[in-house]
Amino acid sequence: MARAFLLAVSLVLATAAGAADRLLKIESRPGVTISYWMMERPDAKATLLLIPGGGGGIGLRGGAPHSQNFLIRSRDFFAGAGYNVALLGKPTDRPELDAQYRAGDDHVTDVRAVVAKLSADYGKPVWIVGTSLGSISAAAAAVGMDPSKLAGIVLTSSVTRTSQQTAYSVPRLSLSEIRVPVLVMHNKRDECPVCEPGQAWRIEKGLTHAPVKKLLLVDGGGNPTGPPCEALHYHGFIGMEGDAAKAVTDWIAAPSS
Repeated sequence: MARAFLLAVSLVLATAAGAADRLLKIESRPGVTISYWMMERPDAKATLLLIPGGGGGIGLRGGAPHSQNFLIRSRDFFAGAGYNVALLGKPTDRPELDAQYRAGDDHVTDVRAVVAKLSADYGKPVWIVGTSLGSISAAAAAVGMDPSKLAGIVLTSSVTRTSQQTAYSVPRLSLSEIRVPVLVMHNKRDECPVCEPGQAWRIEKGLTHAPVKKLLLVDGGGNPTGPPCEALHYHGFIGMEGDAAKAVTDWIAAPSS
């Protein structure tokens, strides 16, 4: 009887925990909705909006995100540090999010709408954390938003230079218009040719009006697989997900140069 009771309690708790993390949708532009996976946590210090790279999206399958993107697969580390976490999906009018779109007005409007909704729902400061192509999203949103509506941004594995495949990069955005704290974090071992860690200083240099800014080059990880610009390589902080997430959340808790 006791074992059956404990099993029943465990199932109830597991069901409740699963129900807490859920997919939400809002209208961000006329006739367009955008989704995000919400992980609300009790007594959260702030809310983090995580924006993945690649074509965007969270890889929703079987009622849960399955993308291998660094931010998506590391979401529990961010939530476990005491933060609400929202994983940004794609708008209904775009099957893929390329660099040009991420730097454009429609995408900034979508991100702004989600930030406003998160702020209204939870009453906590909202930080945007972007990785790879998502760094363009985060930086462009900070350029185009009222700084009073945003606590700050974190740019990880940022796109640092252009190529034939990528016409946009973070240093080419109007970074001087960003007036919120910014952390630029890159893995020294990143081998992606358009996300060179040795060029990340260009982003920091462009942040001339950020009240606090920091360039953080970390070194670690292991067992990379796949192409160097993909999520399971050093570009995606493979083998050091927990350490990378902690570096981000520690800085967010106490931004410093």
